[in-house]
Amino acid sequence: MSTSIETLSPSYFALVMATGIVSIAALDFNFAALAWGLFILSLVAYAVLIALNVLRAVRFSEQFAADVTDFRRAPGFFTVVAGSSVIGAEIRLIANDTVAATAFLALSIALWLAITYTIFIALTIKTEKPELQNGITGAWLIAVVATQSLAVLGALISRDWVQPHRLELNFFALSMWLWGGMFYIWIISLIFYRYIFFTFSPGDLTPPSWITMGAMAISTLAGSMLVQNTTDAPFLASLLPFLKGFTVFYWATGMWWIPMLIILAIWRYGLRRFPLRYDPLYWGAVFPLGMYSVATKQMSLALGLPFLAPLPKVFFAAALIAWAITFFGLLISLLRSSRQPAGTAPSAG
Repeated sequence: MSTSIETLSPSYFALVMATGIVSIAALDFNFAALAWGLFILSLVAYAVLIALNVLRAVRFSEQFAADVTDFRRAPGFFTVVAGSSVIGAEIRLIANDTVAATAFLALSIALWLAITYTIFIALTIKTEKPELQNGITGAWLIAVVATQSLAVLGALISRDWVQPHRLELNFFALSMWLWGGMFYIWIISLIFYRYIFFTFSPGDLTPPSWITMGAMAISTLAGSMLVQNTTDAPFLASLLPFLKGFTVFYWATGMWWIPMLIILAIWRYGLRRFPLRYDPLYWGAVFPLGMYSVATKQMSLALGLPFLAPLPKVFFAAALIAWAITFFGLLISLLRSSRQPAGTAPSAG
């Protein structure tokens, strides 16, 4: 067990992200029991992962610190920010508790500040750096998801606040939405360059590659919520054409990635016979499906696009199936790990 904790993936909070967004999607389609069940499960997973990461930081401080300056593993720390924000959104939407949701917003902001400046400063001043093709992955876009998760939670909670704080929180949400969009442009340029101009092997197509779409999905959701909030924030109303235009821009960009990712997945597992076995990184592929369901539904409501109504149902079904398969893989992995002799537990990612 100690070996598993020692090598615990920083990206494991994607389990919370995926479970939480599927829970919110279930609520959107009036599956209240399923929404509550997944909500409770996401809370349990969140608590367990917090405990494991604290234990890892104390008992295996060198390995934990090394991950902070690892170009492939460091971006995974942003999943704790996004996971905390998703929990906050669940608390507000499912449990209808604005106070607790606000506490999670404050926690998420603190985590975002700490992780953003720790990781990017550490990677900037690091003397030994990998070549671009060995350092950049889709996981880097989790930093965008974390940023946009603050915009989503802030826009959601602002609806329960009184003026002038409602206006202030909407301004914060808008600022994070814009920064997240700029951040996506920076990172996706490097990722696209790496995909096209360097040799691409099946091992390079990691599950977090789906975050290329998921980052645009959560950007779409944040934009849709800001559009819906224009009645309570006059400065947002003055930006309405801009908000609507960029929301569709994000949605269309995410949609472009979906056929590309599906075809590449067929190439990876079907043509190149890459082994398909449980990996915590697969939660990074489940989350975008659930997020695209929620984002598309909210955009169709905010922008008055009823012809998009069938799409959220399709993505919700896909997300639910993907979540169930990945959760089954997690259970099998834990069962096998429990049967391993002491000291031979498999790596957690």
